[in-house]
Amino acid sequence: MLIYKVVEICSVTEDEIEETLNSWCSKGWHFDGLQFAMRESSKRPAMAFALFTRESPPEMTHNEL
Repeated sequence: MLIYKVVEICSVTEDEIEETLNSWCSKGWHFDGLQFAMRESSKRPAMAFALFTRESPPEMTHNEL
């Protein structure tokens, strides 16, 4: 079964994005995408959401994840 992880990045900087990707990928998650939430008054994103996936072991239930 494929499971998903969404991680909110409040400070959208190169360092924060890099740290988030490296941290979760080192835990066995696979990077799936990055979504930005924009402000109307600025060209800089207000926040970002990093999306990850991984296969759950067959013996794990939803409550164990």
